[in-house]
Amino acid sequence: MVSRTENQKYGTYVSSQEIRFERILPGPIETVWEYLTDSEKRGTWLATGPMELKVGGKVQLHFLHSSLSEDKIYPEKFKQMENGVTGEETIVAYDPPRFLSMTWGADSEVSFELVEKGEDVLLTLKHYKLVNDGEKLLVSAGWHSHLDILVSKMFKEPVPLFWKNFLKYESDYERLREESKV
Repeated sequence: MVSRTENQKYGTYVSSQEIRFERILPGPIETVWEYLTDSEKRGTWLATGPMELKVGGKVQLHFLHSSLSEDKIYPEKFKQMENGVTGEETIVAYDPPRFLSMTWGADSEVSFELVEKGEDVLLTLKHYKLVNDGEKLLVSAGWHSHLDILVSKMFKEPVPLFWKNFLKYESDYERLREESKV
């Protein structure tokens, strides 16, 4: 059984433009894949929305952070997102149930790789083409907070408070980024 601490590891700045996260999740791999590609399941930890499952397919992501946990109070700087925010992305690589990569915003990309490890699945999330410090900080704290919720859902554990975690991780990643000079 994977320890809770092991699944809360901080992301690693692989380069000045990329951060990588790894999480061990209970299998089978097809179930983890559904949490990436099925709107309803993805909506429990990240964002709902249709996804055309093919290279070039469109992905609509509707983020409503208040639906992820009991934490309903938005930090002031994110109040404009309180009623949700939607983005449209494009799938750039697709190899079910092992690999999915898509655009993320105007300039960056995110990929999800799944590898079976016995009865468990190693999820490696990479967010790359990050060009400025503010974006790195938001992406790092955001992915860490969302992945905490995914882990809790997959292990059927209590869901952590999204915004409380986000604010903590934002501070932690700022410190880590300064220490690594990335």
